[in-house]
Amino acid sequence: MEQKRLKRISIKYILFIIIAITLVIAIIFAVFNTFKTPKIDEVTIYNPVAESDIEIVQRSDDKEIDLHSIISQNEQEVLIEQIIRQEMNIDFNTQYRENSSLQSGQMQTIQEGKDGKQDAITRCAFKNGELISTSLISSVVTESSIDKIVEIGTSSVASTYVPIVGDKLQVIINGTILHVTSNEESQEVTTLAIGEEVEMKKKEGDWYYVSKDNYVGWLKSNQVQYVNPNNDGDGDEHRIQYTREQLSSTLGFSMLLNTRSGLSLEQFKQILSGDSNDKNHIFEQNAEYFYYIEQQYNINGVFVAAVGIHESAFGTSYLATTKRNLFGYGAYDRDPVNSANHFGSYSGSIDLLARVFQKYYLNPKGTVLADGEIAQGTYYHGATLTAVNQCYASDKNWARGVYRWMTYLYNKL
Repeated sequence: MEQKRLKRISIKYILFIIIAITLVIAIIFAVFNTFKTPKIDEVTIYNPVAESDIEIVQRSDDKEIDLHSIISQNEQEVLIEQIIRQEMNIDFNTQYRENSSLQSGQMQTIQEGKDGKQDAITRCAFKNGELISTSLISSVVTESSIDKIVEIGTSSVASTYVPIVGDKLQVIINGTILHVTSNEESQEVTTLAIGEEVEMKKKEGDWYYVSKDNYVGWLKSNQVQYVNPNNDGDGDEHRIQYTREQLSSTLGFSMLLNTRSGLSLEQFKQILSGDSNDKNHIFEQNAEYFYYIEQQYNINGVFVAAVGIHESAFGTSYLATTKRNLFGYGAYDRDPVNSANHFGSYSGSIDLLARVFQKYYLNPKGTVLADGEIAQGTYYHGATLTAVNQCYASDKNWARGVYRWMTYLYNKL
């Protein structure tokens, strides 16, 4: 009897254990279904850069979903910032000096500029692996820059023409010696015969540095005379003036900006003078410099003027009035007022930005520029307004704003 009772108790325990195990399995299964990975048509892929950009992947019965392609597409706008230590150039400044012996509109470079060097720590921003901006954090100057010095003519009538860089000169004294330095005691390079032509490279006092075939050297200014290719008596080679229709024929949103506009000195003064928007008369008083940068750097001066107008609110901005900075150059977001470049003159601001555009934005890397510099092409995407806008300004409407001012200026011809 006792044996039967123990047997019934054992069966009860076994049944209880089976029921308990079944219940635990059911609970585990329910929890697993609750937290399992959602079905493929419920998966949401998030852009790691902007959570507002969300794409819902929906299942297609007849096409296999490529998750890798979808993720790659959503990562196209990845922005990365890096702190980098590197050697950077210090842009040289340009000094313009008046020369009453030169006719108005003529220029001569009497000292070439040279960039300096600095050991810099910079914050670099990359978009899709491409550098889009660089801001300076700190730097130590390792080599000072050398200013470029340009003389500009102020005489309405030049009685005696003074040769400028690039002019052809003819030897007028037989046996003229070409020297290594601007000193008659220096070593002889070669001897020139009367009538031979040389090209002027620079001047130093009453000495000219010239080239002849494969030779370069110094000779006295009184040993040569100017060769006037136009035979017009005054040496002025910039008298061509195009009509408004001719100048405006290339105007368009996709026009190339790494070529001259073709406006004469008088036409630049015309479009930038007497404008009620120019409350401080800054553009009116510096109109000729937009002509000078065209001649030196082969860039559209109207474009540079339009950028200056757009960035400085026609010369009324704080940086324009306190730092003579018409372009906000060097003004980084972290401290725009203190980081912006301070210029000694508005002409220096205009000259530097023309060089910056040509060297970094408007020409591919390796291009030999008009002033002999080599383009870095750091932010080059093309020579149009839209291309420059990609890296020059974060405002996507910047190009349209600049083009509006370009149209405004061309319409004043």
